[in-house]
Amino acid sequence: MINNRSIRFFAAEKITFIYIAVTFITILFLIPEIQNVTKLLGYRLIFVGLIVLFAYYNSQHNWWIIKFLRFAFLGALIPYWYPETFEINRALPNFDFLLANWEQNIFGFQPALLFCQAFPEDWICEVLNLGYFAFYPLIIGSSIFFFFTSRKYFNYFFFTILFAFLFYFLIFILFPTAGPQYYYSAIGLENVKAGLFPPISHYFNNNQVLLPNTHDSGFFYRLVETTQQLGERPTAAFPSSHVGISTLIMILFAKNKHYFVFALILPLYCALVAATVYIQAHYLIDVYAGFVMAFVLYFLSNYVYQLFTKKYFGISELNAIFLKEVVQSREV
Repeated sequence: MINNRSIRFFAAEKITFIYIAVTFITILFLIPEIQNVTKLLGYRLIFVGLIVLFAYYNSQHNWWIIKFLRFAFLGALIPYWYPETFEINRALPNFDFLLANWEQNIFGFQPALLFCQAFPEDWICEVLNLGYFAFYPLIIGSSIFFFFTSRKYFNYFFFTILFAFLFYFLIFILFPTAGPQYYYSAIGLENVKAGLFPPISHYFNNNQVLLPNTHDSGFFYRLVETTQQLGERPTAAFPSSHVGISTLIMILFAKNKHYFVFALILPLYCALVAATVYIQAHYLIDVYAGFVMAFVLYFLSNYVYQLFTKKYFGISELNAIFLKEVVQSREV
């Protein structure tokens, strides 16, 4: 029997619709310079259709597994949205020369070049690459944790993380940067050591070569290297989404008073942040910008979530949710 229930979209689905609409319009404006326009636009229409289909089916069958799949589908789109930023922003000139010059003017040297040289030990390389690789497991594990421990809060948690990702992706599209591992390779290490950082315009359209390896052993080193060779693109350097998203996760765990989990993942978080510069994926200023952006996005996402759901998850509301859950668990 079919229910006559109206379709209700989650806040995470609404923000995805907005991202799709904004990037759809952006692609239309940049059509002369973008390749595979039909593919980029067509996939967006397919994604919208699937989101609506999931929501409709959920309106007819209010099963938790369908709700889980709705969120899982939005999360599964992130690995697609990330490399796609390069397909769009390659229509614009690259701005790594600005970042490298800012770095040189602030610090007097290039931290991304000297960090790995100062600590060449294999065990340090392994620990930091473990931290860097743990980025997506950290997101997935945190999402599963909240889904099964606090279903109400999970909606907010997932929205906050997704909102931050999509916000970063828009920055990556409008401000194309590749990071030291690409830019240093493009201009040559002799220029980097001399403090010369020329603009390279659309160089990465036809050249996407990473810096040569500095290590030749280590499980996590090879794991990160393999994932970079398969899925990395010369995009998304500034600000660091790795630092921003992981910092946001730490903020949300702390706000929920999950101090044990916070302490458990803190060493991994520190390794992740350090690794972004160590493996030359980011400039040091990318790290600072990503850290600051985490707090900005926390408050901004809270405001947008309130607009979408009429709920505000401040600290008092969070305490009320968890207090209620504790009471219910004791009654059971």
